[in-house]
Amino acid sequence: MKKILTAGEPMGLFIAQEEARLEKVKHFSTSVAGAEFNVAVGLTRLGHKVGYLTKVGEDPFGRQIINCMNENGIDTSLTQVDPDHRTGFMLKSKTSRGDPDIYYYRKGSASSTISPEDVENVDLTAWDAVHLSGILPATSETALAATHRLMDGAKKAGIPIFFDPNLRPQLWSSREKMVAEINRMAARADYVLPGENEGEILCGSREAEAIGRFYLGLGARTVIVKVGADGARTFTGEGSFHTPAYPPEKIVDTVGAGDGFAAGVISGVMEGLSLEEAVRRGSAIGTIQIMNVSDNEGLPTRAELEAFMARHSRKAV
Repeated sequence: MKKILTAGEPMGLFIAQEEARLEKVKHFSTSVAGAEFNVAVGLTRLGHKVGYLTKVGEDPFGRQIINCMNENGIDTSLTQVDPDHRTGFMLKSKTSRGDPDIYYYRKGSASSTISPEDVENVDLTAWDAVHLSGILPATSETALAATHRLMDGAKKAGIPIFFDPNLRPQLWSSREKMVAEINRMAARADYVLPGENEGEILCGSREAEAIGRFYLGLGARTVIVKVGADGARTFTGEGSFHTPAYPPEKIVDTVGAGDGFAAGVISGVMEGLSLEEAVRRGSAIGTIQIMNVSDNEGLPTRAELEAFMARHSRKAV
């Protein structure tokens, strides 16, 4: 199995237990959230080794996150505990239709203090790939610089960079800066995984072909555009193909579908599957994700994934 390094901000998560506006909810359950955390869990469930470069506070959320990382077999050697800053957390509503409401408490969090000094001694030759998103660099200027430093290191080490834009406009100082920085990072990545809605903001179009052309033109090697219920469209210098979405047996929670998709694509590529097979795996895990309420607890083991894909393959015959 491969060794994949990711960097980001894990957060405490309060999940509403009844359908209501967040200010009306009386009961919450707790879990751990964060896009990169979800990808890390997805990859370890499939048998890969994942390192998580991050910082958490010396507080209950921080301890919960580290416990959860240990339970999932995520390497914590690059995870720091910061006694001077708190761990971020978020609230998520329960809904039977559409996307849930989400409210963040992450300003000045421990992970937002990540700086180039925190990554300069990381030996990226010890890793087989790096997964990054647009969230960590949005949290502070030092985190932005650290993300670019990680990309520099990955380029020098000759390992692939997977990049998910994961737009969080509320974290950036301006929309213009968000677009410029996200596209600058995407141009340096080997695999870019934008959604069609993100494409409208970043490229001026939500059409998959226009998004694919845009990022290939910037320098990306492969662009995989998530197009919701229609699945995904993949673009390389050699051509393009469409991957249909797996139909969900039920829709419980749409949050984290893109993270599950990323875990599927990354694992497939790193295992040497064809690009078509890797994207098909991503599509399957994305669907499994929306059938579960937590951001990551429903992510499948290899056996569960194979059973799901086999079940749907039989239905298609």
